[in-house]
This record gives sequence, C-alpha cells and structure tokens, in this order.
Amino acid sequence: MDAKEIIARRVARELRDNTLVNLGIGLPTLVAHHVPAGMLVAFQSENGIIGFGARPPEGMEDPNLTDAGGGFISALPGAFAFDSATSFALIRGGHLDMTVLGGLQVDAKGRLANWKVPGRMVAGMGGAMDLVAGAKRVVVAMQHAAKGEAKIVPELTLPPTAARPVSLVVTDLAVIEPTAEGLVLRERAPGVTVEEILAATTARLILPDIIPEMPL
Repeated sequence: MDAKEIIARRVARELRDNTLVNLGIGLPTLVAHHVPAGMLVAFQSENGIIGFGARPPEGMEDPNLTDAGGGFISALPGAFAFDSATSFALIRGGHLDMTVLGGLQVDAKGRLANWKVPGRMVAGMGGAMDLVAGAKRVVVAMQHAAKGEAKIVPELTLPPTAARPVSLVVTDLAVIEPTAEGLVLRERAPGVTVEEILAATTARLILPDIIPEMPL
C-alpha cells in the first residue's frame, strides 16, 4: 500500500454507522473507497451533495457530479443535491458528525493549517474554517512530512484554519491524538518504529507505555 491508501484505510475505521460525514478535497475523498462492509455513512461535500460515493470507473464520469475540488464522484441511491446556503447551514449548524480534512501543518496544540501557503495564489479559503469550527469530530488525513519537512510542528508557521484543535491526526506513519496535555502517539503504521516517527516530527509527542500498530 502507498502512503495515501494507508491513511485512507485507517481514517475509514473512524467512520460510524448512520452518520453524516464531510470529506474534504484531495486525499480525504479516498476514504469513500474504504467504508466498512454493511456500514451506512452519508458523505457530504460542501458544494452541495449528500450521499456520494467513490469515483466512478473511467468512462462513466458525469460532469454534473463532482466534489468541492472538481473531482468526479458517484451518487448513491437516495443521494440529493442542494445549494451552497443549505450546505453551509448544515456545516455551521453543527449537523456534521465528522469531517475529514487534508492538512499542511498541525501544531502541538492540535491546531490545523490547511488553507493557504504564503506566496501562493488561492481562489479562496473554502469551507475548511467552517468545517473545523462546526463538525463534531475533525480528523486530519495527511502525510507525516513533505519534501523532508515535518508537518507536525511545535508552532504553526502557516496561517491557521481555526482556533479549535482537531480531534485526530492520521498520517502514513502514525495516529496522533491532540489532548489537553499535548499530542499523544496512539498508533504506529505497520513496520514503522517509534524512533522513525519521532525523527519525522518536530512537535513533542507523549508516548504511552504501549503503542500498537494501526489496524488497516
């Protein structure tokens, strides 16, 4: 498995039956491929759809069915579409059980930065700020490091998405839980040692006595 599949498979284990879950742009959309058998999860995208599924087979894409990032999605039986006002009323009203978002950085307090890199043009901040503030659980799905640079850091050097800490961080190396005491290393990716995780992390991690391998 490559890094993205490891992350998506582990995040999918955080899904719960009969819940409303937002999947952010990019890597988080891969979670839709790994819903546990028999589980009913309604996926929401901020551009206005509930009940979407994984990307359809090549050649069967519908240009009218896309996620917030423009990627093709499928519509499951019972899916419905609505306008942006309704979509953001769901998000801001606290109706989402969970959101899965990509990340550029997470700091020692569990705060996320994921909407802007200084010096790069962006179309807008999107819905990430509303999602972090409004969803009941916020799971960050991201690679542990990028171009040799740690992404789990003592302090954010990129603009924060929100003041609220996230609920869980899942990377290709580890599962980390932000707590009032700090970042707790809960799980290791298969074949990854604690020492390798510490070497790729600049924020301080709290190490429990037992740190099991993550189930996939």
